[in-house]
Amino acid sequence: MQKHIINSKKAISPILATLLLVVIAVAAIVVAYAWIMTYMSSAGEQAGVMLTKDVVSFQPNDQIIIYVRNTGTVDAEISAVYIGTSPSNLTKIDDPTFGPDRIVEAGDSVAITCDYPWQSLTRYYFRVVPKTGAPLEFSERSP
Repeated sequence: MQKHIINSKKAISPILATLLLVVIAVAAIVVAYAWIMTYMSSAGEQAGVMLTKDVVSFQPNDQIIIYVRNTGTVDAEISAVYIGTSPSNLTKIDDPTFGPDRIVEAGDSVAITCDYPWQSLTRYYFRVVPKTGAPLEFSERSP
């Protein structure tokens, strides 16, 4: 009795179904490729900046000189310098003195002079923040 209704249903042909699956797979691959390439280019640029501390010099005239080296493959621009007596309470240095500019070329170092009233035998915490890449954080005890 209902046999003629079941036999009358039509479906997508196997060729059309295969083409539809191929188109969906190619679209998914293109979207994944675009996302991965965007992520890798930004991560690669950040990984190219690697700041390390060379020396910290405490000067008698309330100045601290921080020698920072860029061991990465991309030039780094220093955007901020922070100093404090605890890692959670750092003060931004308003006008640190650099060499000719704030750029630390790849493989080179720069001296950052900061006016900061320091005391003997005190541990100071530093954060040097580049425009791209991870900040350099370290501590040093004054003489």
